[in-house]
Amino acid sequence: MPRLEVFDPAMCCSTGVCGPRVDPVLPRFAADLEWVRAQGVDVQRHNLAHQAGDFVANALVRKTLAEQGEGCLPLVLLDGHIVAQGGYPTRRELAEALLTHPPADPGSAPTSEKPRVTGRVIPVRSSGGKCC
Repeated sequence: MPRLEVFDPAMCCSTGVCGPRVDPVLPRFAADLEWVRAQGVDVQRHNLAHQAGDFVANALVRKTLAEQGEGCLPLVLLDGHIVAQGGYPTRRELAEALLTHPPADPGSAPTSEKPRVTGRVIPVRSSGGKCC
């Protein structure tokens, strides 16, 4: 089963969908993640404000944060490979990543290798990581 991990910037709650002014990107992305789950993908979200240890425990996330700072968040990994960073991908971009990304090889270490077909990290529009 493919695994999609989202490393969110610090937000007041697990999805950022709270408070008087919700960034419209966040509920859309939450719905898109539910769609991804329905496709049989294991989806995990990690919020910097509440699960900082998850960011430290993942070598690729730790390295990317050290090199680029928090501006790389959200960071979206598919089977340990970066497929989007700096903003939330659309459902179409998630579907593209699921269709074009090489399957995980259980014997290989995760890398930041990009999808084979597109040959690039999926460009995304940033929500600015703000929720309330």
